[in-house]
Amino acid sequence: MRHEHERTGLLFAALCALNGAFVPAVAKLTTNRAEPFFVATSAALFAGIAAAVVLAYRGQLAALIARPNATGLFVVGALGTAGAFTMFFWGAQRASAIETVVCLQSEPAYSLLLAWLFLGHAPTPRRMAATAALLIGIVLAVGGRVALSPGVLVLLGAPLCWQLSHLIVLLHLDGVPALVITGGRYVYGGVLLSAIWLLRGGLADLPPTPDLIRLLPLLATQGIILSYAGTLVWYLAVLRLDLARTTAIVVPSIPLLSLVASFLLLGEIPTLQQWIGLLFAASGVAAFVAAPAADKRPAARRASGPAPGLPASEPGTHRD
Repeated sequence: MRHEHERTGLLFAALCALNGAFVPAVAKLTTNRAEPFFVATSAALFAGIAAAVVLAYRGQLAALIARPNATGLFVVGALGTAGAFTMFFWGAQRASAIETVVCLQSEPAYSLLLAWLFLGHAPTPRRMAATAALLIGIVLAVGGRVALSPGVLVLLGAPLCWQLSHLIVLLHLDGVPALVITGGRYVYGGVLLSAIWLLRGGLADLPPTPDLIRLLPLLATQGIILSYAGTLVWYLAVLRLDLARTTAIVVPSIPLLSLVASFLLLGEIPTLQQWIGLLFAASGVAAFVAAPAADKRPAARRASGPAPGLPASEPGTHRD
């Protein structure tokens, strides 16, 4: 049963990576037609609306404000959506595309460190070597150097916000359904981003009405499918695998899949350096996929009893 539970987690991780491979192309289409922060806010709002509709249909909407989880859900929304989106789009405007890709690949390193400090998952030599292979591979594959500019420094904060939000989930939202966690992330995050957007004078930057109407289907796709559905399968994966392992499988796979897609769809021929980078990164991902899972709970909680069993009837709900 444990192996079946783990295989399901790996399937959700693969779906998350596949979903994420389409994010750069759609983001390019939307940010070319509208101001980036408006795009980020719109995506979060569409995701929040989708989450609220699903939770209302299941009779779980009140779970977003019910104690004791409301504070944790708000923090997840503030960090994982409002904070990360703000840092990402502010930094991306001030950095090159290559620098953006490389900065986001710092997430597995953050994950390994935070899992060690707060969850008691000491990094094994295998995991450290796999993480190094991932980072080397991504840098080689994108083929650029990163300059330590203000944009780069802010971009490095975005994956840290994501990882801190995931840590909150594992430490303080144990047993909360993945649907509720995802809903909290986008409902609270969407409200916070909307407030920031309005305070920045965002209404003045709206595209003309005809352009906005044509853009709405793409914004809805970006919010409902790429953001909401992508985050949902992420939490379904991380609740079955440990944080460092899920991150190292999903995060580096997204730019690699995007790079492979550009090779196939656009006819771009990879250089020898890019092939070497892809090989390094693929070996790192493979090492994490084949690695044994760590216990997802903090060390203190592991000492008090057995590990959680399989999910209950609702996805993302764990029983002891």
